[in-house]
Amino acid sequence: MVDARTLNPSTSASSALYAGVLRNTYLLLSLTLVWSTVTAYVSMQMNTQPMGFGMLIIYIGLLFAVTKTQNSVWGLFWVFALTGFLGFTLGPILNYSSSALIVQSLGLTAAVFVALSAYALITRKDFSFLSGFLIAGAVIILGLVVLSLFIDMSAFSMAISGGMVLFASALILFQTSQIVHGGETNYISATVGLYVALYSLFIHLLSLLGIMGDD
Repeated sequence: MVDARTLNPSTSASSALYAGVLRNTYLLLSLTLVWSTVTAYVSMQMNTQPMGFGMLIIYIGLLFAVTKTQNSVWGLFWVFALTGFLGFTLGPILNYSSSALIVQSLGLTAAVFVALSAYALITRKDFSFLSGFLIAGAVIILGLVVLSLFIDMSAFSMAISGGMVLFASALILFQTSQIVHGGETNYISATVGLYVALYSLFIHLLSLLGIMGDD
């Protein structure tokens, strides 16, 4: 029997591209998570304090650098700079959280990521329709960050964290779907998208579990 891929070379080529991007994305994501763990540990040992608005400025600058260099070898340097920095910012949060709470949050984050990624990969459903939700969500999040600098929003922390968990989950589905359907062919930008989703998912699950447990 003739292999269908020989009748449609473009399908074979696109499948090979998708597999390569997915493999490189997960490899780089794994390395950045290990690197972030190291920088978070260093930050905890240094007993660093929250950076406030300065963190947002540095984050945007590093994200811009990744975007501008994602098609060159320098993109890898800036990816590790960005993820190392975000890992470092976890230090103050982790120092104020119990070990049990951290382990629970890590476990839930891993479970959600694996479940959502597997769903997108196995069903091959196109989640590009989430792009509008993600753009609107990013604008709202930025507005809340700026607003929190001037107004105490602790009363709404549970609702905000819940919304962020939904946003991060949608981002995982969207980014994985983009790789599967060829909308994302750059493993550096794909890695950053998934890393940011995991980072947001972890810290807001940590917040939700802390609120529910009065921690």
